[in-house]
Amino acid sequence: MSTDPLLERLRAGGAVPRHVAIIMDGNGRWATERHLPRTLGHREGMKAVRETVEGAIAAGIETLTLFAFSEENWRRPAVEIGALMGLLEEYIARETRELRANGVEVHVFGDLARLSQAARDAIDQLVAGTRGGTKLLLNLAISYSSRAEIARAARRLAEDVRQGRLALEDVDEEALGLRLYTAGLPDPDLLIRTSGELRLSNFLLWQLAYTELHITPVLWPDFTRRHLFEAVIDFQGRERRFGRVTA
Repeated sequence: MSTDPLLERLRAGGAVPRHVAIIMDGNGRWATERHLPRTLGHREGMKAVRETVEGAIAAGIETLTLFAFSEENWRRPAVEIGALMGLLEEYIARETRELRANGVEVHVFGDLARLSQAARDAIDQLVAGTRGGTKLLLNLAISYSSRAEIARAARRLAEDVRQGRLALEDVDEEALGLRLYTAGLPDPDLLIRTSGELRLSNFLLWQLAYTELHITPVLWPDFTRRHLFEAVIDFQGRERRFGRVTA
């Protein structure tokens, strides 16, 4: 059986990042360049999600977090938002069985109260239908804002202090981290952003403090597992010092 030489190089290259986060950017630009409706760009982006999930499993990545829909995206035209929500439901209906078969457990976080009932029901089905997967933990950030997440964690800390469940002197980085959506998970080792943009876009601001960044000009619908492998190989060549000096 033939093996992808790039994957073989990755496997021989050293430690693989345990947690990879991706800002999936460029769907609209991909469609505009082809004189197509933006919604078709989002539909093509769904194919890249499958490619990336399968690539993450092949590479041995433990956790994959995808920025699917930001809180700021609610400002887009209603037609586009409606199409995005419809694609979310379609993705869940089409992919849940495949994800479960591949050992993927899906978690979803963000301000889900803003979603339609149909979308929330679909997410519940996806989470329940993939529970227990052991090959990959897939986080989907939907209606997500990192600043809102940190503010939510601060409110939960304040309430715990007010109720006497937590002493004021015990409010520290660990205490706040335990109240984020990602509590219990390692911070991302690697962040990939597609489309060449050089910003974090209010994504995992707390968690990305020491994350290695990989920016690729590839638009999200064109992103394949080989691009993921290239990003991991780039990561393997980095020296991560976390503020320390080299021994």
